[in-house]
Amino acid sequence: MRRLVGLGENRQNAASGRPRGATVARLTPDQKVACSNHVGVTVLFSFLPPFPLRMAQKENAYPWPYGRQTAQPGLNTLPQRVLRKEAVIPSALVLMSRSNAQPTAAPGQKVVENSSGTLNIPKRSFTIDDFEIGRPLGKGKFGNVYLAREKKSHFIVALKVLFKSQIEKEGVEHQLRREIEIQAHLQHPNILRLYNYFYDRRRIYLILEYAPRGELYKELQKSRTFDEQRTATIMEELADALTYCHAKKVIHRDIKPENLLLGLRGELKIADFGWSVHAPSLRRKTMCGTLDYLPPEMIEGRTHNEKVDLWCIGVLCYELLVGNPPFESASHNETYRRIVKVDLKFPPSVPMGAQDLISKLLKHNPSERLPLAQVSAHPWVRAHSRRVLPPSAPQSVP
Repeated sequence: MRRLVGLGENRQNAASGRPRGATVARLTPDQKVACSNHVGVTVLFSFLPPFPLRMAQKENAYPWPYGRQTAQPGLNTLPQRVLRKEAVIPSALVLMSRSNAQPTAAPGQKVVENSSGTLNIPKRSFTIDDFEIGRPLGKGKFGNVYLAREKKSHFIVALKVLFKSQIEKEGVEHQLRREIEIQAHLQHPNILRLYNYFYDRRRIYLILEYAPRGELYKELQKSRTFDEQRTATIMEELADALTYCHAKKVIHRDIKPENLLLGLRGELKIADFGWSVHAPSLRRKTMCGTLDYLPPEMIEGRTHNEKVDLWCIGVLCYELLVGNPPFESASHNETYRRIVKVDLKFPPSVPMGAQDLISKLLKHNPSERLPLAQVSAHPWVRAHSRRVLPPSAPQSVP
């Protein structure tokens, strides 16, 4: 059983929609960021820079549900219509090129090339009318996630719909703002894309990459454990994605099965950046995340850095092979004690190579943990990983 530290909240997992707990410190009134829209009310996201005009995914030809699979009641203002079944391969550029500033530009503008040969794309905010809404992918305390299709491009996405009233009530504006700031500018084949966002008077909409195979957590529940090949592949994917994040001074801090999604070919997608931080110094002092995955330095209240993610992937590797986290105990205090003491015990079923990797990641001293480059190069990972990058994937660049 997973236990969460701090306030228990059901948060929506990015594109699969599984409710999960989150732990946040409630903001004081003067710290809160307004979460409303125009007409004299402060806008939450008006300060964000425009989205980069880079291709995140060049092909998107997932089958589109139609007719009986349209969304169930829940978004009472959203269109409920029969959807055409078409095989299309559109571009993600249209999703990333629109401004999220209000108000919208005049309709009818065309995309033209300027003298430099680049595209002049009219800046117009999305509205909910730009999307056909499909089946629900999941529901949570702050809103719901729906399968959706952008009407003009027919691009399939996961549309995360958050209710402003709930976000304000729970005082998590800062966490949502941070999630958008960070995830919007990460582009890696093993990180779930946030293409864009928009909002109206009552809701905030996040346009996310659709992960058709859902949560890693659900697949782990079905099979209980993963074999060496699948676990090693996941470790290589995580090491590469986190290397990219750390190069950009981003610490995820909440790597666990519930926050990992699966693409069409089973490739890993890190999601849920609500606990992430962009820390130029890569040093923080905040406790967050799931208890079973907390590193010793967080429990002891010490300053932590990007090496918390190394601890988390060590815990994850153990859980994938064994079926439960390494320090799981009957009580919080016992779990805390085992983590701080690094009371690590392996069942006979765990291969020696995997034991070596996990032991080198689960070190009490963060500086002694195996670096990400050496995780990818570890003999056990190299022998068993079958990592396959998705088609047209962007390169991992710092």
